[in-house]
Amino acid sequence: MSYPYQIKSLEEYNSAYKKSVEDPEKFWADIAENFTWKNKWDKVLEWNFKEPKIKWFINGKLNITENCLDRWAESQPDTPAIIWEPNDPESHRRKFSYKELLLKVMQFANVLKNNNVKKGDRVCIYMPMVPELAIAVLACARIGAIHSVVFGGFSAQSIADRIQDAECSLVITADGAYRGNKTIPLKAIIDDALVRCDSVKKVIVLTRVRTPVSMIKGRDTWWEDEIQKVESEGNPYCAAEEMDAEDMLFILYTSGSTGKPKGVVHTCGGYMVYANYTFVNVFQYQPGDIFFCTADIGWITGHSYIVYGPLSAGATSLMFEGIPTWPDAGRFWDIVDKHKVNIIYTAPTAIRSLMAYGPDFIKDKNLGTLKVLGTVGEPINEEAWHWYHENIGKKKCPVVDTWWQTETGGIMISNLAGVTPQKPAHTTLPIPGIQPVLINEKGEIAEGNNTSGNLCIAFPWPGMLRTTYGDHERCRMNYFATYDNLYFTGDGCLRDENGFYRITGRVDDVLNVSGHRIGTAEVENAINMHTGVVESAVVGFPHAIKGLGIYAYVIFNGIHHDEDLTKQDISQTVARIIGAIAKPDKIQFVNGLPKTRSGKIMRRILRKIAEGETHNLGDTTALLDPAVVEEIQKGKL
Repeated sequence: MSYPYQIKSLEEYNSAYKKSVEDPEKFWADIAENFTWKNKWDKVLEWNFKEPKIKWFINGKLNITENCLDRWAESQPDTPAIIWEPNDPESHRRKFSYKELLLKVMQFANVLKNNNVKKGDRVCIYMPMVPELAIAVLACARIGAIHSVVFGGFSAQSIADRIQDAECSLVITADGAYRGNKTIPLKAIIDDALVRCDSVKKVIVLTRVRTPVSMIKGRDTWWEDEIQKVESEGNPYCAAEEMDAEDMLFILYTSGSTGKPKGVVHTCGGYMVYANYTFVNVFQYQPGDIFFCTADIGWITGHSYIVYGPLSAGATSLMFEGIPTWPDAGRFWDIVDKHKVNIIYTAPTAIRSLMAYGPDFIKDKNLGTLKVLGTVGEPINEEAWHWYHENIGKKKCPVVDTWWQTETGGIMISNLAGVTPQKPAHTTLPIPGIQPVLINEKGEIAEGNNTSGNLCIAFPWPGMLRTTYGDHERCRMNYFATYDNLYFTGDGCLRDENGFYRITGRVDDVLNVSGHRIGTAEVENAINMHTGVVESAVVGFPHAIKGLGIYAYVIFNGIHHDEDLTKQDISQTVARIIGAIAKPDKIQFVNGLPKTRSGKIMRRILRKIAEGETHNLGDTTALLDPAVVEEIQKGKL
């Protein structure tokens, strides 16, 4: 097996990039020819960024699971599709060949049908990182149901918000999840969420941790019992539903700058082509390689580079249930050694965390099978880049520093491993088909090299979002209204003397904490729900491990019996409403916030104080009460 569209040299990259800009429709049509289509497209692309309206492979018919499973079950049935490494290194690990995975997916697709799930229905999936999560995702896609995976760290309130927005009819969960030395009660959290969710008719529960759970008659049913019913019916076959290229494949919720999460919508045809193309090229995947993406399927990285990208390429994808520091900080490297991993793709947060534990956890591990190292989720600092390159790659493995977003569906700017140049802490060059532009402070395109600005994309690509679920205007306002005829990423960016790109971080009120986007408004709303809190303002500050930490300034008029305990109570409130990932790292009690006369909080000033800046706070004359700033500076943590 080979990939005719895999770029093998810098010359091939330059040629592919030139073609992709000069004739994008022919470029993407040639790549799309390599997939299984039930019906070819009539037209490659229709678009305008004003509405916005984007359609790829118009009237093309397909099912993504035939491309991820059926074709490989036929041509390479015994090739491992998924290798699963459990939380506990002493537990039984599992492996599924393409033939076995197809059977499991068809089986569970029939379970969904038995529970009245139809094409177009929304299904919420809230599960641990077990193979059944990937099986559930693919089973939804098999029958044309739209999956909405919610990360296992979110709270009942966050899940309820997402279920209500998507009007999900069925939830797939588990009794609980293992995460390091903790057990998370997933079913109990779902039960709390469903108090507010009338649309849900059925809940399917996988047994994972064997903890007692409540099972409501008529609503809740065990995964294992449902599988048994399908097995007793005899024929496990489930035909793949014919889907239009522009039919919805999944909704994935991401934090916005307002409190309400937004459901990013991806469709079947373009997303498949783009996830596959970026996977094969960025990582230079070769048949037989073991690809280990350490993300959770609850995030877009897991969707695109654990499930759809690798499986559509007939690759072997390694799924990991645990965390990088349990039972010790050598866990990733144990997995690389044990499974002879060739490519590892992880977050700068994880790298910085493991750096802090020192080299002892690496020295007795055989990392010789590694060929490519990847980073994702946030900009990587130079120190972490060098540590990764030297200690894990032994200076022999290219490091692909990938920039992309939930909304883009796949990697947008990155070096291609060993093919295009790498530069520490730089994402370097755009993927063929991606046309980045930088917009300066005057709102004009910043031409040439050695420049900076807000990163925008000038032309559509197949993997891009089509809308935000149930609210197209929000999609337009968020991504297409800031600059005329451009997709605005929300990120700042530098372009160096070689034309290499370096992402500098968010320019809006969204924080990138450990690679997870968290809206400041979302956290503020949660803090403000604590009894005694009058008002709050949240900003990011540099954090040695997470990249960015959450700093909360809180006006509190309750009674402080114990200030530390009050701070813990506020953190607990945030964890309860959003999830533990959004808990503030620092909470500073203040008497007032820097506001303009119109009542707008000047977060720019608060951000500088949190970063330790004492002098250059900018113009404070427009503030209602400039004295507040001095007081906040004195109390800085």
